[in-house]
Amino acid sequence: MNGTLWEQFIKQLSMRWGDLLTATGQHMQLVLISMAIAIVVGIPLGIMVSRYPVLKTLILGGAGILQTIPSLALLGFMIPIFGIGLNTAIAALFLYSLLPIIRNTFAGIQDVDRATIEAARGMGMTSAQILFKIEIPLSLSVIMAGIRTATVINVGTATLAAFIGAGGLGDFIFLGIQRNIDALILMGAIPAAILALILDYLLGRMEKLTTPKGLKL
Repeated sequence: MNGTLWEQFIKQLSMRWGDLLTATGQHMQLVLISMAIAIVVGIPLGIMVSRYPVLKTLILGGAGILQTIPSLALLGFMIPIFGIGLNTAIAALFLYSLLPIIRNTFAGIQDVDRATIEAARGMGMTSAQILFKIEIPLSLSVIMAGIRTATVINVGTATLAAFIGAGGLGDFIFLGIQRNIDALILMGAIPAAILALILDYLLGRMEKLTTPKGLKL
């Protein structure tokens, strides 16, 4: 960053500090709400795929197709359904977040040692007990890795919400592009990158904490 750009950045930051805090709050709202919905929906879908392999192509394939749709195009598809604004952005971000969560939930459960499951059945545990006491605890770190991946992707994708009036840090990027002011673009891009790094670190710590060190049947 050259001296002139740095000076412009500091000037814009001092002028728009309050707006930046508001935009950061909006950005976090977009990410947290969409991720919460994706977790609530994605984990059960991953469990369903592990229980009924015939659904693997339908569910994982469908989530994979959603990932291939360009972000702006997906936002455009959502507008006739949810209108312009927050709801459309959350819906699009939710759909983008599904694949890593579903895939990792399925993979985590599939990787649980079959001998452990058979031992649990031999002790008289029901399918539900095996799921909640054996499979989910042993696959939790893998599930967390999927949530971590989806969250980091979500933070970057959420910057596009500004194009449909949903706010967030993308407002500065969009405004900077419109006015050809690089400092404004940096005001949106740098906090978004920092937010992604912070969330990645926190979720990485949670992933380590959920790595099973032993299991009591």
